[in-house]
Amino acid sequence: MKSLLLALGSAALIANAPAFAQTAAPATHPTVLIKTTDGDIRVELYPEKAPKTVANFLDYVKSGQYSGTIFHRVIPGFMIQGGGFTASYVEKPTRAPIPLESKNGLKNAVGTIAMARTSDPNSATAQFFINTVDNAGLDYPNPDGNGYAVFGKVISGMDVVKKIEGTPTTTRGPMADVPQTPIVIESASVVSK
Repeated sequence: MKSLLLALGSAALIANAPAFAQTAAPATHPTVLIKTTDGDIRVELYPEKAPKTVANFLDYVKSGQYSGTIFHRVIPGFMIQGGGFTASYVEKPTRAPIPLESKNGLKNAVGTIAMARTSDPNSATAQFFINTVDNAGLDYPNPDGNGYAVFGKVISGMDVVKKIEGTPTTTRGPMADVPQTPIVIESASVVSK
């Protein structure tokens, strides 16, 4: 009887072995499609590395905040920045700033997307930038002891990013490095989760 119970117990363990051996499914990353007048850019976001930043960005995407905004700061050999101003150079209202998540191990490498902010580390709202080169000087703890929070990367449309980077710029009022011809974000939408 004892050996029968042992055999049954062993059979139950073997039958359940695959359940124990299973590993967690790889995390899926939200993807956002940014449609611009110069073409489409698709970015993959990393909520496991920057949860508050990704949630903030996705909230702005879902609310339509980015529709009709422009890339208002374009610096060749550095980055392109957008998401805050209309084509008339009026700053769009935003929600409260979010805490800085620059200590997440992600680097401001070519093609990554990060949050723009003022000198206050916890001042990021809607504006973002895409690095067009490796910008190690923006990584935590540089340049001011805080760095800039990377929260995703371009997975398609880097040719569009480079095209925007190469556009002629000018100064408009207090704003420098503004594209001479506005490059408009027509829409931003979540295309996968």
